[in-house]
Amino acid sequence: MSSHFTQQSPISQYRVAAIQYEPTFGEKEKNILDLLRLAEDAATHDARLIVLPEMATTGYCWISGEEIAPYTEPIPGPTTERFQALASKYACYIALGLPEVDVATQVYYNSMVLLGPDGVVGVYRKVHLDIGDPRWARDGDLGFPVWDTPIGRLSALICGDARYFESARIAALQGADVLLFPTNSVEESCPSSWWMARAFENQLYVIAANRYGRERGVQFRGGSCVINPDGSIQDFLEEGEGIVYGEVDLQRCRDKRWLHEDEVIGWPLDDRRPTSYREVVQNSYLWEPLRYHSLYELGELPTGQLSCAGIVQMDLSSIVASPGVPTAERISILHDWLKTQMHDNAPAAPDVMVLPELLLPGPVPQQIIDSQDTAALAAHFQQGAIQVPGPETEALVALANDLQISMVLGVAERAGEDMYYNTVLLIDPEGVYGIYRKIHLSQLDRLWALPGDLGFPTFDTPTGRIGLATGYDVLFPETLRVLASKGTDLVCAPAMLNFPSPIGLQLSHSSSLRDDDSGVNEPFHFLIWRTRAAEHNVYLVLANWFGEAHGIQANGLSGIFSPGAGSLYTLTEVIADEDEDGLMMMTIDTREQRTGRRTTRMLEYSPGDMAGSLTGELAYNILDSIPGNLVRSKPMLRKRQVFWYMDLVRSNIRKPRQD
Repeated sequence: MSSHFTQQSPISQYRVAAIQYEPTFGEKEKNILDLLRLAEDAATHDARLIVLPEMATTGYCWISGEEIAPYTEPIPGPTTERFQALASKYACYIALGLPEVDVATQVYYNSMVLLGPDGVVGVYRKVHLDIGDPRWARDGDLGFPVWDTPIGRLSALICGDARYFESARIAALQGADVLLFPTNSVEESCPSSWWMARAFENQLYVIAANRYGRERGVQFRGGSCVINPDGSIQDFLEEGEGIVYGEVDLQRCRDKRWLHEDEVIGWPLDDRRPTSYREVVQNSYLWEPLRYHSLYELGELPTGQLSCAGIVQMDLSSIVASPGVPTAERISILHDWLKTQMHDNAPAAPDVMVLPELLLPGPVPQQIIDSQDTAALAAHFQQGAIQVPGPETEALVALANDLQISMVLGVAERAGEDMYYNTVLLIDPEGVYGIYRKIHLSQLDRLWALPGDLGFPTFDTPTGRIGLATGYDVLFPETLRVLASKGTDLVCAPAMLNFPSPIGLQLSHSSSLRDDDSGVNEPFHFLIWRTRAAEHNVYLVLANWFGEAHGIQANGLSGIFSPGAGSLYTLTEVIADEDEDGLMMMTIDTREQRTGRRTTRMLEYSPGDMAGSLTGELAYNILDSIPGNLVRSKPMLRKRQVFWYMDLVRSNIRKPRQD
């Protein structure tokens, strides 16, 4: 970048604006004049950074390259010159979405240009195209740039890019402070929870400028907003034309910590484990998944079935969690308690039941917390750790056999001298079937446990292919991406977390969403577990503690989250209240939902003797089909652009924090 930007005095706090606008399809000059008016309005109200919607100059729903050709232009070009003059006049930065033509190749791109007081700062070309884009545009070829400016390090995504965590993660690893986000979103509730997830998991600001209105039968949703680094919304505009203002504080977004009530929960970038993420940069779903996963006679995905998944949310103050109770007695109490839960829910019964993290040895005694003795705290987990296999696991297997279920639960494991792990066990009536050792360690874990050394394994069961993790692991999107790439149907995650809290969305009216005008109240609009399941096309079965005891707090919100239909969360889900105790269940479906059938029935209307017909039922190989079930087809994995993701597995891309 040219030096005249760095010569300007840096600004650490400033006002930003997201502009919501409905372009008139094909009326480029009208749109440009409107956008210049709105941008100048924002600039006169002291906005130093202004973001305009995707394809704002032309409209979005173009049928072909031939149709859009007269409306494309190069960058820099006539339109960018007009907006750059405005940026110079007001000493501000303007992000503008428009259809770009590359002069050298005559190829078209869905692009965003960032204009500053002295000219073009940079160009971003949309990498993850939405369904209508390929009719006229090519995938972006500039990667995910980050631009140094006097108002911080700025990066950009466009619309569908935000569905892929890799996009914002790479920008964050390169030091981005603010994510510029022009979009033409059609989601039912905007601001989208996916936009909020990208801010939360990377601790950066997102300035989302969406269009509204209807174009060629497509309804766009508005909801332009400014999102804080913790995922909360500063302000948003539900519908109609207007400007949303917000504030950026660079110190806040450069403090890359997850905080809850001033307590450090963790570090979203520094707690990553890049050496465990190799599968993130592999294209495992380019081919038909059933054929891919059965390659080289390694065995197919399990058949799958309709199953019942269960979560057990437990009170930290319950007798099962009380410190000082011998392990054998603790398991006996757990046995009786679970039998009561199963009896109360009969005849329904889970095939797979997930219980909370570190059920053995349980939470930390209060006296250890009060003394702030880290050695005593480490000793609590290490002295209560069990061997796998061992007498404790034999008792747990007997429990699973008695209940005739598979169980997933967390324990402290002793694997050898001075080798301790925060471990998740998959136990069925015949033994310990699966082991996972926690890879992403929390502050508490680091006092007593080593990072897991088993990778992210999967285990085939009648219910489907199961992956294991903990709640803290699931905060990192890389975890579920690795498991999903291996064909995982459901991720079972014991948790011990008091973070994060859900963020609701209250819409005052909903005329664009439904027939009535009753408004929408979504208390769980942003709950990171929902996003994780949907963006990786897996069932997420997460069991957390709740309450406060023995120096530890947990916020419940256990749930069974569906693989989603896009981001609309239209499939069934179960979410426990913050203080709800007991067993909750949901039916999950891991079947292919397609069958390869061959007909030999003679078609009455066909001449002569023939089996099958060009218009009848023909045989096909099911391995050459895409399953009709989201959890098996995983469309979110198929549409990734892994060529650009290598920074995710580079250990030296970000300097580690200094504790």
